Amino acid sequence: MLSKKTKYGIKALTYLARRENNEPVQIAEIAKNEHISIKFLESILLLLRNSGFLGAKKGKGGGYYLIKEPKDISMAKVYRILEGPIALLPCASHNFYEKCDDCDDETTCAARRLMTEVRDNTLKILESNSLADIAF
Repeated sequence: MLSKKTKYGIKALTYLARRENNEPVQIAEIAKNEHISIKFLESILLLLRNSGFLGAKKGKGGGYYLIKEPKDISMAKVYRILEGPIALLPCASHNFYEKCDDCDDETTCAARRLMTEVRDNTLKILESNSLADIAF
């Protein structure tokens, strides 16, 4: 199941992408319009800023803004930043692979085969969608 952190991160990014200009938006405005706790949103936006998706301006007229065009923000990258691995099992992950302790043979493991297919299809969908695709 998708975490609230990822859901709210996507909502905040789409809110920023839908702005006609790319002027900074205060956290309180995003939180109010997207029904997200300010405290929780602060941590999410900081993570997105540190990951290179957002910029921030302090002071009057300050807030967060996109530093990349929405078409250049891959939802697969956003998902990995906010949620972690796309695979549901560590043995089916490309970037976070770990052998399962209870598995004798990965090549014959039915759970791994199924979860690899789920990962591949999920990855295909996330990689084929940018922030622009989902925001407009």
